[in-house]
Amino acid sequence: MNAPLSLFVTGTDTEIGKTLVSAALLRGFAGEGLRAAAMKPIAAGAFEANGVWHNEDADQLDAAANVQLPPAIRTPFLLKEPAAPHIAAALEGVTLDVARIVECHAQARQMADVVVVEGVGGFCVPLNDTNDTADLVQQLAVPVVLVVGVRLGCISHALLTAEAIAARGLRLAGWVANRVDPAMRFADDNIATIESRLKRLYRAPLLGTVPYLNPPSADVAATHLDVARLLQTLRDSVPNPTRSPSFI
Repeated sequence: MNAPLSLFVTGTDTEIGKTLVSAALLRGFAGEGLRAAAMKPIAAGAFEANGVWHNEDADQLDAAANVQLPPAIRTPFLLKEPAAPHIAAALEGVTLDVARIVECHAQARQMADVVVVEGVGGFCVPLNDTNDTADLVQQLAVPVVLVVGVRLGCISHALLTAEAIAARGLRLAGWVANRVDPAMRFADDNIATIESRLKRLYRAPLLGTVPYLNPPSADVAATHLDVARLLQTLRDSVPNPTRSPSFI
């Protein structure tokens, strides 16, 4: 039996399409015949419906997954205020416990073939006085997929985030260019520059370019992603006692 796979989806910023790409990956994995589950460990910004608290991003991930995790495992920390996680948590008197998320992730992997974990904000978002999201990914010990919002400044944002990922000893399994600004000039040139540098510096392939979609569609976005290539990278990253781990 194959070991369950997992990956962490981070972004160059907030509001650059992490949820869309995460949902597209879930649809792609399901299309490959895998049981695909989603985690949004920390969600800031909730609304109540029929007596149940929801988060829009988490609901979108659930809709794209073909394995539904219990809400307490999918989102162990659902915060009401749409603010930076450590601020929202402080307002509610909640401590964002990395160990609890790691335990929920371990449970999630027992329920699916692949678990897509979507981060919150960018790669180094504070969670408490001592930990940030980069620490969380280190504890999860999974490869990272970087979503780059293609807009002015994206080259620097992409390279700085990739450098931070590598500095934590994590594998950058690939990246996705998401065209968030349909009016951006020289978008293709920006994507080509990022592609060249991330491939040379980190051996991180471009997994696809998602066009500007209005409205967003996970199924449409999935057709622009090389899920098979990502799956092979994830399988190569699974620890094997006969070889060294394939992290950078």
